[in-house]
Amino acid sequence: MLGKWSATGMSILNNMNRHYGAMSKAMLRISSGYRINSAADDPAGLAISEKMRAQIRGLNMAAKNIQDGISLVQTAEGALNETHAMIQRMRELAVEAANDTLTDEDRQQLDLEFQELKKEIQRISSDTEFNTKTLLNGDHEKDGIKIQAGANAGQHIELFINGMGSEALGLKDVSIATREEADQAISSMDDALKRVSTERSRLGAYQNRLEHAYNANVNTAENLQAAESRIRDADIAKEMMNMVKAQILMQASQYVLAMHMQQAQSILKLLEVGKK
Repeated sequence: MLGKWSATGMSILNNMNRHYGAMSKAMLRISSGYRINSAADDPAGLAISEKMRAQIRGLNMAAKNIQDGISLVQTAEGALNETHAMIQRMRELAVEAANDTLTDEDRQQLDLEFQELKKEIQRISSDTEFNTKTLLNGDHEKDGIKIQAGANAGQHIELFINGMGSEALGLKDVSIATREEADQAISSMDDALKRVSTERSRLGAYQNRLEHAYNANVNTAENLQAAESRIRDADIAKEMMNMVKAQILMQASQYVLAMHMQQAQSILKLLEVGKK
């Protein structure tokens, strides 16, 4: 009989330990907010979750890279906006100098401003930088600037930017010191305006593409985050119910164990009385 009571007591203790383990697991999930706190909780789920986390973090960093790329493009385009304005002014001076009512001395005065503007165009092409990377000096005509736009290797957008200095625009030897030179300068200014307009259009297209790539990355990261959350995050309401259930069962087991121990002690006393 005592052996039977001992076996019953062990079963009650095992149940108590099981309920305590369930309660502890529920409490851990509630406190951490995660359903998976170790690989033992869900080995396959943990592997999938970690893979998703790597993609999410990669996409978020790629989105930041794209924002930097957009800033780079805006820097180049802003500089070319000034170049555009200066070429427009130079064309205006050339048209004025082409008028035969002016003397060559008048044209030389106009040419002083013309040449200074040309120097500034060259300076802008040499000095426009983003994070010490020169943008408009022709370094990136063939060797483009690669923006890592995705979470994985090889997922980049390459930006090609032509040189926009006075020589690249065909303005190196242009002058308006004479009427003939001024007449030729008008055509040179038209060609330069066309080149700058084409380059600004391309930069605008780059910016639009990068903005769409940024939005795509953000949306993908959000969707992956939601999917990863479903795998890894705890259902707090469910875990609260599990915790309360485990607490009730453990308390019931404690009560039953106490009764069992009391009965066992009573039997032992009876046996001792019988021996006497």
